[in-house]
Amino acid sequence: MPLNLPIILTWVRIAMIPLVVSVYYVPEQMMPLVVRDALATGMFIFAALTDWLDGWLARRLNQTSSFGAFLDPVADKLMVSAALLVLLNLGRVDAMIALVIIGREITISALREWMAKLGASTSVAVHWLGKFKTAAQMTAIPCLLYGGRVFGIDTLWWGSRLIEIAAVLTVWSMMYYLQRAWPVIRKSS
Repeated sequence: MPLNLPIILTWVRIAMIPLVVSVYYVPEQMMPLVVRDALATGMFIFAALTDWLDGWLARRLNQTSSFGAFLDPVADKLMVSAALLVLLNLGRVDAMIALVIIGREITISALREWMAKLGASTSVAVHWLGKFKTAAQMTAIPCLLYGGRVFGIDTLWWGSRLIEIAAVLTVWSMMYYLQRAWPVIRKSS
């Protein structure tokens, strides 16, 4: 396993998952809810920034690796899934939306792995739909984690609208990837 700065940042993102979740187990007497929500939001935003930074550094420093290419999306999916489960527990996201987003991530990950084994990974390469879905959900989740007002903006309302958009883009992008993979799947059967 190569160890370089981009991979270290990815491991940091993975290590942040239990930290973000554990904030919600601190008793309210020890940490007021507004502090808890702000801290978890800040930690999630930090983790999201490491996602952007590790990819940028890997390309910039020519430190891309197959292990990094594997670990990075795993870290992203774990972080998003953990945040969605926290939000579900807080009642800030609908169960169906969480299920759709997490289910799509599992489905597309499995599809990409299978297509790679068939030598057809380019047919399920990242598409702009997936990028828009990611942008919507990575903006929605901190808004929902915070769940209050910032400079007069209701983050809970905006986060709810953005996660709904993300859910629609989730289904749309999943259908796109499945449609792209279908001819290869039929041929290999």
